[in-house]
Amino acid sequence: MREEENKRSSQSSSVKRFFKKRWVFPAIYIASAAIILTGVLWYQASSSDTDKYDYKSTDLAGKKNQTPAVEVNKGFEDFKMPVAKADEAVVKVKFYDFQGKAEDQEAALVFYNNRYEPNQGIDITMKNGETFDVTASLSGTVTRVEEDATLGNVIEIEHDKGIVTQYQSVKDIKVKVGEEVKQNQVLAKAGQSLFNEKAGTHVHFEIRKDGVAVNPTSFFEKPLSTLQEEKVTEDKKSTEAPSQKEQQKLEDQEKSTDDAPSSDKQDESSKSKENKNS
Repeated sequence: MREEENKRSSQSSSVKRFFKKRWVFPAIYIASAAIILTGVLWYQASSSDTDKYDYKSTDLAGKKNQTPAVEVNKGFEDFKMPVAKADEAVVKVKFYDFQGKAEDQEAALVFYNNRYEPNQGIDITMKNGETFDVTASLSGTVTRVEEDATLGNVIEIEHDKGIVTQYQSVKDIKVKVGEEVKQNQVLAKAGQSLFNEKAGTHVHFEIRKDGVAVNPTSFFEKPLSTLQEEKVTEDKKSTEAPSQKEQQKLEDQEKSTDDAPSSDKQDESSKSKENKNS
């Protein structure tokens, strides 16, 4: 018994002497850290091993990927003239601006149904008077396609909440409701309307924010964000038709301008007769 006790005491004393050495505990800490780090690295390597999974490569070039690209810079597109050949386009009737000059306001009135109506957009024609391609001024979603004999058919495109563009007096419409269109995409051909017969073959183009018409020429070559930041309020005076006296005055002016060519011809014919007699 004494021998066994002596052996145990000697073993415990040797263990105590071993742990009293300075290098023992640092060595244990380093070894433990090495074991833990090895385990973490092994786990990461095993979890990232993709050879056991049957992954199929995707066509990054887009040959097989049919998912449409999302337009992320729509707000930075500039409003464009809604015609394919802007250099040959002519604004025949301008936007009726309540803050504009009296002569400009008169020029922006449309005579329809025995009344003068303020033009809520611009009427665009070509120099040669022929039909032309009507294009999207801005990318957006088609929200309205409507046949209208008076306005000459209507296309409406929404670009942002409350901001739309409208195209009237069009024919051979190539888009439908719900379709996503890109800027400069052909929407239709320019046609004619009963509302503004004098304009001939043209497209009536409007830009509206929250239902209020704004001057399109003020936003051409400017981004959608400019109109988003614009504060627009509906001024009733700016959209009211001229008073009865003003209507009569404008009608008299129109008659005088219409009669002017015929009177000139009469003067020329009378002068030619006088020359012959002399």
